[in-house]
Amino acid sequence: MTDMGLVVVGAGGRMGRTLIRIIHETDGVTLVGAVEREGAETLGTDAGILAGLPPAGVAVTDDPLPVFARADGVLDFTSPAATLAFAEIAAQARIVHVVGTTGLSADDEAAIDAAARHAIIVKSGNMSLGVNLLAVLVRQAARALDPSFDIEILEMHHRHKVDAPSGTALLLGKAAADGREVSLAEASVRVRDGHTGPRPEGAIGFATLRGGSVAGDHSVLFAGEGETITLSHHAADRAIFARGAVKAALWARGRKPGRYSMADVLGLS
Repeated sequence: MTDMGLVVVGAGGRMGRTLIRIIHETDGVTLVGAVEREGAETLGTDAGILAGLPPAGVAVTDDPLPVFARADGVLDFTSPAATLAFAEIAAQARIVHVVGTTGLSADDEAAIDAAARHAIIVKSGNMSLGVNLLAVLVRQAARALDPSFDIEILEMHHRHKVDAPSGTALLLGKAAADGREVSLAEASVRVRDGHTGPRPEGAIGFATLRGGSVAGDHSVLFAGEGETITLSHHAADRAIFARGAVKAALWARGRKPGRYSMADVLGLS
């Protein structure tokens, strides 16, 4: 089988450049397109040089249509609005769309579901093997421990991250809620300020930290009387997310249109 031709959207960003480097070092995939927003300073730049590599012969463009038309898949860690636009184009092209974008609303998720009728979409709040394994462990622990164990999710990211809680924290919260067979929307506590009163039994709390250059730290605490169980994941390099995204694209190639998760990719469903 020929190499899978991949497009990186948001090519000039930190994740975009990392994705270009990972594609360069991974067998079975080739960079065939790099897309940035209209007016971006990187337009016209060779994508390889942009990522600190030898020239790739792929210029950064702001027109995704012809690029998607000749590709087998697209890797997308952009913004909700951009992801929805790319999902529509990927659906028209009937190609693989790997989505690592976070901060999507319920309406955005519905639009992704609609696009998945024609595209092969792999979407996850986190693309790493470790985090998705952590989610399985969190689900099992939440199922095994009764509600007297309070669940708290602590996450920290770099100062540039714009959404909170992180997509990974929400993924872990959803795993905990599934384990308890409750709705995360009803159980989650996102903000504590002032005189809040006692902690409600069964709540799933979130605490968000931002600062420095932290790629991503997540811990799920199960706090009981006299004991606390902590399940954690530390991301030292965002390359782990890029490698997961490329793995997801290769897994999705040739599959039927639909929406899949990294749990599907890794056989953890």
